[in-house]
Amino acid sequence: MPDSLFPDPETRAVVEPDCRRCPALAACRTEISWGTGPADAAVMVVGEAPGAGDRTAERWRGGNHTGMAYTTRHSGRRIRGLFARLGYDPYYTNAVKCFPGDGEGSNREPTARERANCRAHLEREVDGVDPDVVVPTGKHATATMLAFEGRDLGGFVARVLTPERLPSLGVSLLPVFHPSYQDVWIARQGYTPEEYEDEISTTLASLVDG
Repeated sequence: MPDSLFPDPETRAVVEPDCRRCPALAACRTEISWGTGPADAAVMVVGEAPGAGDRTAERWRGGNHTGMAYTTRHSGRRIRGLFARLGYDPYYTNAVKCFPGDGEGSNREPTARERANCRAHLEREVDGVDPDVVVPTGKHATATMLAFEGRDLGGFVARVLTPERLPSLGVSLLPVFHPSYQDVWIARQGYTPEEYEDEISTTLASLVDG
């Protein structure tokens, strides 16, 4: 994957420097993983939270070490490559900005309180960028976005590639599979990888204003 996809650190949008709303997250993170991308992007991609990453990697070390969302060698390059192929330059961020460590070097799911604490940061990003479409990757990011409307997630798979409106934020929502798990789920849903990308492309085009 070309290094040209790696985000410019100058686009890192710091909402609250050294945020300590969640003591457990502040204690285990290396960096806060803020959003990157155009401040007026038509598409905003929202992940769940930064993973452990790889601090020894040359460049794609992950948000916990770079301080920028979706900058891992696998998921980061994969999701950025997808949208580059589709012709978009999104704003990338996470629902939870800090690595939720499990105490053994891996990651755990963020707690409901941690997701709620970070939701204000995400709301500021959505308000500031004002995208036409928010694309949450995976069930946890989708659940975070639906929470703004007081909606429950229900079955995540049924929501994938099914757009819906979020009136309180003034955006459309288009959930997709998380890049780490998409291969299995794309096949289970009867798509080829090419068909899956084509469906994302067609649906996004119908939602992006001009």
